[in-house]
Amino acid sequence: MSAIAIIPARGGSKRIPGKNIKQFHGKPMLAYAIAAARDSGLFERIVVSSDDSSILKIASELGATSLARPVHLADDHTPTVPVIAHAIESLERATKTSIEAACCIYPSVPFLDPVDLCQAKQLAAQTGDRYVFPVVAFPSSIHRAIRRTSEGVAVPFFPENVLARTQDMSEAFYDAGQFYWANRDVWLRQLPVHANGTTLVVPAWRAIDIDTADDWYMAELLYQALKLPSAQ
Repeated sequence: MSAIAIIPARGGSKRIPGKNIKQFHGKPMLAYAIAAARDSGLFERIVVSSDDSSILKIASELGATSLARPVHLADDHTPTVPVIAHAIESLERATKTSIEAACCIYPSVPFLDPVDLCQAKQLAAQTGDRYVFPVVAFPSSIHRAIRRTSEGVAVPFFPENVLARTQDMSEAFYDAGQFYWANRDVWLRQLPVHANGTTLVVPAWRAIDIDTADDWYMAELLYQALKLPSAQ
């Protein structure tokens, strides 16, 4: 077995109940991640790892392989990397084959472009033992960021940059929260992603982080405005 996609879709979302299988433009949200993985043509198997039987059932109906996740890897504080490592090891035992690489694709990514997955694979081949993940540029310079005191007074995070010109400052980026690509050994060594990563820049509109009801509403409006096709 060469490359697989692993979608970690834990149950018990608190801010948006049932987020991973909630209907988004006529399909369960999970369907969009599965469709992007399938449409990329990169993966021999698409696996959904979950502790929730309803999610696993829908994943199977959508054509993915369902993998039950143990309870100790399904709480609010469980990092992503151990979940992917567990999935790789479980699949290798079950299939008696070796996995060369795995791409963790988050379940709430209706704007994920399969082309980005393909570009990430190419970067991974060039960079070797590193994760590859998409990033988005901050809309303004982080070096001019301020915080507010309890009285509302502005305090610069970086006082040394108060008089600096924005155009002279380095551009900063944040994790788009869509996917992480890496070879098997990187996942199993459980290296921290951001300290061992190579980045792929994507536009901000394709990386909406859907964590609240407002996020969901805005994502639906954007999806409708762009007239994107529903996941098949």
